[in-house]
Amino acid sequence: MSTMNISLPDALKSFVDEQVETRAFGTSSEYVRELIRKDQERVHLRGLLLEGAASAPGRPADAAYFKTLRDRVRAAGKPKASARK
Repeated sequence: MSTMNISLPDALKSFVDEQVETRAFGTSSEYVRELIRKDQERVHLRGLLLEGAASAPGRPADAAYFKTLRDRVRAAGKPKASARK
């Protein structure tokens, strides 16, 4: 694992120390790693949203669409005939 040193103003260091203590992180490094992971997830989600916004319109989400979706979910939840034996 690589190391990285960062400089923080006193107010930010105090905030990090408080978060480590109150949110049960073992170290400030764990807290910063968690922030970076969440930011990666946010960037990924934003990319997916932008990709979806730029894509061609899909089929309308009308009553028929939701009925088909419910039917598929119910069918997926039922045990298969060979699994019942």
